[in-house]
Amino acid sequence: MAEHNATSGICYGIDIGGSKIELVACDASLQIVHRQRIDTPQHDYGAFLDAVQALVANADATTGAFCESIGIGLPGVRDRATGRQLSANVPALTGKHVGSDLQARLQRPLQLGNDLQCFALSEAHGGAAEGYPSMYGAILGTGAGGGYCVEGRLVAGGNGIAGEWGHWTIPATLLAKYDLPLLDCGCGLRGCVERYVSGSGMAALHRHLGGASAAAATTIAAAQAGDATAQRALDIHLDLLGHAFASLVMVVDPHVIVIGGGLSKYEALYSALPAAIETHLFRGVRVPPILPPKFGDAGGARGAALLARQAH
Repeated sequence: MAEHNATSGICYGIDIGGSKIELVACDASLQIVHRQRIDTPQHDYGAFLDAVQALVANADATTGAFCESIGIGLPGVRDRATGRQLSANVPALTGKHVGSDLQARLQRPLQLGNDLQCFALSEAHGGAAEGYPSMYGAILGTGAGGGYCVEGRLVAGGNGIAGEWGHWTIPATLLAKYDLPLLDCGCGLRGCVERYVSGSGMAALHRHLGGASAAAATTIAAAQAGDATAQRALDIHLDLLGHAFASLVMVVDPHVIVIGGGLSKYEALYSALPAAIETHLFRGVRVPPILPPKFGDAGGARGAALLARQAH
């Protein structure tokens, strides 16, 4: 094992998701020099802490670097008053002081962020949004969320949830237009955007119309094969997403929007979304470029490493 070097320029980022935990070690130019991915212990908090500690110990041994600060992207929301986590995707974390417990295990400062915001931060640095004064990274996966960066720095807000557009409410006029139900959301609210425009939301739209899709990929494939019901679901999805992104433009006015998550692979979105957004904007407002991500599913862990880097 190489001798530990705290000044090597190596920084670690850890992306914690519902199904996997990924650690990346980045060098001074943010190139990934080490990566390890493991399954997430979803229901055993002790096993979760052990898993993260083992990941860091292995990275120390492999790189020969003892990082003085580690960035961690956590799923869900952390109560800034109590430090307790709320995470629907990793139930073991809910109600726990994840940050302080991990810091006690790892014995070094931690920079905590939201996993979706870490995606945005990564794409703002050397990613698809490189060179733009501001950007919004919008995740369209199992859920919908994202983060907002200005001049390469994350704008988190007072509660750490700035740009949490997935839990805005779909307007009653759009629900009525397509005869859609008002759906409950895991956050405790009703009619949240993510229930309709995420990947799982797209599949739910298809089922509402009488289709049988269990996933967005199935709906897209059916539409491409000529299924009229699936195509109708995609058309409704596009209009709802266009309205949601138009709201983003009017609230934060980003210079570019980068899409992440499973739907980022759906190429038709990039050509169709600008017109769908423009429909919901008033005259004279320009739609920003809509771009695919550069780093794909490695973006969250890389963005977490950036959190640590920016703290120094």
